[in-house]
Amino acid sequence: MNCIIIDDEEMARAIIAQFITNYSDINIASQFSNALQAIKYLNQNDVDLIFLDIHMPDFTGFDFIQTIKNPPKTILVTSDRNFAIEAFEYECIVDYLVKPITADRFQKAVQKANAYQRTDSLKENAAVAEDNVKEFYVNIDRRLIKIDIASVNIVEAKGDYIHIKTEGNNYIVHSTLKKIEDKLPKDLFLRVHRSFIINTKKIIDIEDNSVLIGKDVIPVSRANRPELMKRLNLL
Repeated sequence: MNCIIIDDEEMARAIIAQFITNYSDINIASQFSNALQAIKYLNQNDVDLIFLDIHMPDFTGFDFIQTIKNPPKTILVTSDRNFAIEAFEYECIVDYLVKPITADRFQKAVQKANAYQRTDSLKENAAVAEDNVKEFYVNIDRRLIKIDIASVNIVEAKGDYIHIKTEGNNYIVHSTLKKIEDKLPKDLFLRVHRSFIINTKKIIDIEDNSVLIGKDVIPVSRANRPELMKRLNLL
C-alpha cells in the first residue's frame, strides 16, 4: 500500500514515518510540507493512503480533500480535537489521530485503512464479475427463461412489473426497475428516465429529449441526459 505524508511540521512527518517502518505492507511514496505540492504529485501518481494534517499554512487538510477529485483513503493526524465530527462527513477519511500519537492508536488507524482497502477491492472484483455476466433468468409462468443480456433493448417499469423488450421477444416480469438495473452491466445499460432503462448500443436516433430504439421512442429525463451524451461517441 503506497502512502504519502502531508504535514507542515518536519518532526510530525518524521514521527509518522517512524511508525510506518513497523508495517511491511505500507510504503512511503513521498512526503510533503505543502498540500499544493501533494496535489501535483497525486495528479501523476497512484496513492492508496494519505496521512494528512488539518492545520497548514494557506491550505487546510479539508481544502485539500475537497480539491482532489477522488481522494484516497485518508487518516487525519492533528493536534486539534475540534474537527472530529466534521472529518467523518468525508467518505475518504478512515480515522482521526490526535497528536501526540501512541503506537497502539496508530496501529488501529492502519488496521481501519487496511479493512477499507479490502472492502473496496471486493467491490471492484464484484463489479468486474457482474460486467462479465452474459445472461440472466426470469420466472414466467413457473418457468425459468434465459435472456441474453446483449439482446435486451429496453426495460420499462409498469407498476409492480417490468416489461423487458429484446430483439426477438417481450417479457412481463414481476420485479422492480432497480432490481434489474443492478444486474445489468453499467457500461452497456443506462437508466434514462424513472421508468426506462435502455441498451445504449441499440440507439438509432436521438432527438430533443427522446431516443429511438427499434420502433420505440423512449423519453430521456433532463437529469439523465448529460450522462447519456457522455456515453455517445460524438464526432
